[in-house]
Amino acid sequence: MENVFINPGKGEWKGLLRRPAFDSVSLESIVAPILQDVKEHGDEAIKRLAEKFDGVILNDLKVTASEMDEADLLVSDDLKTAIELAKNNIAVFHQAQQENGKHIETTDGVVCWRKSIAIQKVGLYIPGGTAPLFSTLLMLGIPAVLAGCSDIVVCTPADKSGKVNPVILYVARLIGIKNIYKTGGAQAIAAMAYGTETIPQVYKIFGPGNQYVTCAKQLVNKEDTAIDMPAGPSEVAVYADETANPIFVAADLLSQAEHGADSQVVLVATSGNIIEKVKAEIYSQLSALPRKEIAAKALKNTRFIIMEEVNAAFDLLNEYAAEHLILASDNAVLLSEKVINAGSVFLGHYSPESVGDYASGTNHTLPTNGYAKAYSGVSLDSFVKKVTFQQLNKQGIKNIGNAVELMAEAEGLDAHKNAVSVRLKHVGDKEN
Repeated sequence: MENVFINPGKGEWKGLLRRPAFDSVSLESIVAPILQDVKEHGDEAIKRLAEKFDGVILNDLKVTASEMDEADLLVSDDLKTAIELAKNNIAVFHQAQQENGKHIETTDGVVCWRKSIAIQKVGLYIPGGTAPLFSTLLMLGIPAVLAGCSDIVVCTPADKSGKVNPVILYVARLIGIKNIYKTGGAQAIAAMAYGTETIPQVYKIFGPGNQYVTCAKQLVNKEDTAIDMPAGPSEVAVYADETANPIFVAADLLSQAEHGADSQVVLVATSGNIIEKVKAEIYSQLSALPRKEIAAKALKNTRFIIMEEVNAAFDLLNEYAAEHLILASDNAVLLSEKVINAGSVFLGHYSPESVGDYASGTNHTLPTNGYAKAYSGVSLDSFVKKVTFQQLNKQGIKNIGNAVELMAEAEGLDAHKNAVSVRLKHVGDKEN
């Protein structure tokens, strides 16, 4: 953790902020045959690959009602209460994103509107490895249900005994999702993209995963299956000034580092004094973490950057475009006006990134790897299509018809022009 940089110039930023890289060619050479195997052999390939990669023999791929009942008994009442709180907050925030199609009369007799229509078939990938992410099912399942998606498929890996994490199953039942399948990794993405004898094909796939899952999503996206967004390892950037609490900042950095060895944490501070205090706290807190070995590996990707000038600091942070951005400052709300590129922003000393992961209400499925420059996180909009409508009466076609004729003729599209001309003639004839 000796990566301290003082007031780096813009020419240094690209190299300084580079994410941990993967060999995409090697990844594709591994993932592409898995996709093809599932495409050709369906359920048989899913079961064979589960035994090969996860060491589990699966007799049935779909989770049964009795397994759902059993899972309900294995989740503590305290955890159920916590999940209920998170569910309510997530639902409130996403429900507010619903739009009513407002009719706009652009010209007399010309009415246009837009309607949100749910994507019928969606697939949700829920990681279940070292950290089964039942919170991700809340984040994806709730807006999918609110949007009105008619067919929601969940894929998540089973453990060595062939069981899915009970909290994942509890959450699925709580939010009303019944179709859960025991498969993970690239083969799960293939199953949802192509369909198997048991697992239905979907139109759009959501959810985070390791590098193999991410690669699989990108490959099936080339074959007409939509995905939520490009995604990579989790990351956080923290801006800390003299008002920041080093204990809080260190805890925030470690909370992200424990996700995986390929996670990245960046601290942009206004002085070296802040960085030294935070580093001391990191060493102190790290030893107490059950996932300290994973976090320690991730900390090798840490960047400690001193930026004494505030505007330059935010220029750098906007260039980085972090998945999560924490503003550890008394002036966080004012400073947030300088944020252009970020997945989700956490303001002040009492807004840790963890609350967004679980229970504040915002969605934790966010763009990584700099994609926050152009992509948004998952929202209710992610589960719908926006279809536009227009309706013209006789007065409407008269009002804009001649303009359309002239424009179509100028582009050499005479059939376009004629589609208007015959209507204008008909309207004229009726009036005569």
